[in-house]
Amino acid sequence: MYDMKNLEKLPTLAKESEKTMKAFWAFDQAALADGAIPKKYKELMAIAVALTTQCPYCLEIHKDAAIAAGATQEELAEVAMISAALRAGAAVVHGTHLMK
Repeated sequence: MYDMKNLEKLPTLAKESEKTMKAFWAFDQAALADGAIPKKYKELMAIAVALTTQCPYCLEIHKDAAIAAGATQEELAEVAMISAALRAGAAVVHGTHLMK
């Protein structure tokens, strides 16, 4: 199901929903641009989110963007561990809903 070639269909999606896609791309670019938080850190955050949502497209896109922004293998590894900790932590604290 997941094939990076699916991204080649984005122009078709954009054509069928032009106004919305233009707005989405503008928002996406603005959100990930350098600002108070540098682009590299924003891309590392995007990877953390992609790891927890398990979106292979986002992982590939944001991994490449993070590396282009200067992220190191060590930083990528730490992002993976942070994501794992938060995902596991969420399971633990949601476990409180099971307790009397």
